[in-house]
Amino acid sequence: MGYLIITVIFTLIGTFIQNKLRSKFDEYSQVGLRNGKSGKEVAEDMLKYYGIHDVQVVSVEGHLTDHYNPQNKTVNLSSNVYASNSIAAAAVAAHECGHAVQHATAYPMLQLRSSIVPIVNIAASLQQYLLMFAIGMFGAQGNTTILLITIIVFGVTTAFSLITLPVEFDASNRALSWLTTSNYAVGSEYDGAKDALKWAALTYVVAALSAFVTLLYLVFKFMGSRSND
Repeated sequence: MGYLIITVIFTLIGTFIQNKLRSKFDEYSQVGLRNGKSGKEVAEDMLKYYGIHDVQVVSVEGHLTDHYNPQNKTVNLSSNVYASNSIAAAAVAAHECGHAVQHATAYPMLQLRSSIVPIVNIAASLQQYLLMFAIGMFGAQGNTTILLITIIVFGVTTAFSLITLPVEFDASNRALSWLTTSNYAVGSEYDGAKDALKWAALTYVVAALSAFVTLLYLVFKFMGSRSND
């Protein structure tokens, strides 16, 4: 029951944040930059400003599917960001370039996150099955071994979620700093870009909180089982 309550609460919060993000993105997508630059051009200009010449800006399918890929050094912008000259497009493009700058400057938290990706992928593929199995076994038989394994696996993905927070906040800070110092977004344009990136960052905050609270629940459940032995 405890896990179900946690899941429902954070699902509702996450849904609210996602809807708010989409709403903000749609709102600022209707407001054009005064310089008329597209998301692609904003990204290319920011990369050039930081002396990064080995990263390619490409268009990808989907909505809000924008990301930086450190393996092939590409800034991937969704089509409605790549070709748009809106405040929203500029904010997203600059944010993803912020990750490229992190990569180029060996930002420690990005390096740490990248180094644990292989083990995180394995843990993520197992954790939901382990979680359901551990809680089910615990309730029926008092078995704590699987629960302990689940805590370890869930701890890996929780750590990844927590490490992601400074990576995303730093990328947004780099984006906003460049947008204002380069005069790409000033006044209300800057305010709009900052607001859009704030709601994007909150999606990561909710994910990290959800993972952390669930991990605490599992730890307390394990400790309770040990005290009853």
